[in-house]
Amino acid sequence: MKKQLLVWATLLNSANAFSQTATFNGQVIDDKISIGYGVAAGDVDGDGKTDILLADKKEIVWYKNPGKKEGSWSKYVIAKDLTEQDNVCIAARDIDGDGKVEVAVGAQWNPSETKNLRESGAVFYLSAPEDRTQMWEPIRLHHEVTIHRMQWVKKADGDFQLAVLPLHGEGNAGGVGAGVKMILFDVPENRNGIWGFDLLETNMHMTHNMHPMEVPGRILGLSVAGKEGVQVFLNGADGWAPSGNWMVADQGVGEIRTGSLGKNQLFTATIEPMHGSLLVVYSKDNRTVLTDKIKEGHALACGDFFGQGRDQVVMGWRNPNVLGETGVRIFVGSDPEGKKWQEYTLDEKIKIACEDLLATDLDGDGDLDIVASGRATHNVVVYWNQKKK
Repeated sequence: MKKQLLVWATLLNSANAFSQTATFNGQVIDDKISIGYGVAAGDVDGDGKTDILLADKKEIVWYKNPGKKEGSWSKYVIAKDLTEQDNVCIAARDIDGDGKVEVAVGAQWNPSETKNLRESGAVFYLSAPEDRTQMWEPIRLHHEVTIHRMQWVKKADGDFQLAVLPLHGEGNAGGVGAGVKMILFDVPENRNGIWGFDLLETNMHMTHNMHPMEVPGRILGLSVAGKEGVQVFLNGADGWAPSGNWMVADQGVGEIRTGSLGKNQLFTATIEPMHGSLLVVYSKDNRTVLTDKIKEGHALACGDFFGQGRDQVVMGWRNPNVLGETGVRIFVGSDPEGKKWQEYTLDEKIKIACEDLLATDLDGDGDLDIVASGRATHNVVVYWNQKKK
């Protein structure tokens, strides 16, 4: 059932059960973007506040956090017209501990071209100037065809790498042919110089997204979603390699995130198939379809927004469904097996054809907020978490 989000979430502990109210208030911080392929978050300028970054059609931009809800977010363009084709993805993370994020982007988005490296795919590290509101220097790195997603990931030894995932393997046609080769870049001391890299044969076809599975201090693995399902890769002494474990097998998956049911029980949330109509949760021995009422699901996040001691699932889709709707929904679980979920709307007043989203604490109150970008609606929206203390 859909309604303006007024979540009476049952919180369980060893003594008793009680309820609390939580709401989200939407704020459009930009209504003039082109597509909004990818959003990221992190402290860009080192002022201690979490900023928002966006890979738009031809620009890479960041929005300065005003430090208060409903404040005005200043927008800064840091890269423009990197390639003839569109930008497509962005990764931002503080990898050296200086309090400011490092940024990489993918561009030359040409998904139908799988043979010509000049016409398909590009990877850049953006080298920041002293004044991070000015244009950044793009450092071109190695690329494969159809570059599509990227993440900064922490290796087993604690160092960071840039993991880059193409959509297709070279020469692949319709998901048939060569498997996708994931690129894993080592970060050099001179980041404006040459970046060494390894190519990891995934033996997967039409991969769409990936999710680093990390706990504080170490990485558990990297899950990759695609045509064949969700495969887990592990990092060891000899680098990255397939684990032989499929979180989802023989089922096409477009988006992948993992979450917790509490008491050391994990779940996997997916959108199926690629650009699909199903939001699915996998828990121990269970596959539960949360909704089949979406069209081109394209965004997914898990987090404990309400302090339940277990994670909720946030999902967005970009094309009108049978009811003519696009939007962002949150699903709240109520049982220890992960089979019972309730759907809620975040903010009915704001229309968004969701291309990407993420969960992060923007106001420093300890609660997760939501950032989403809208494709056909051309907007960037912050959904402020109003959880009552």
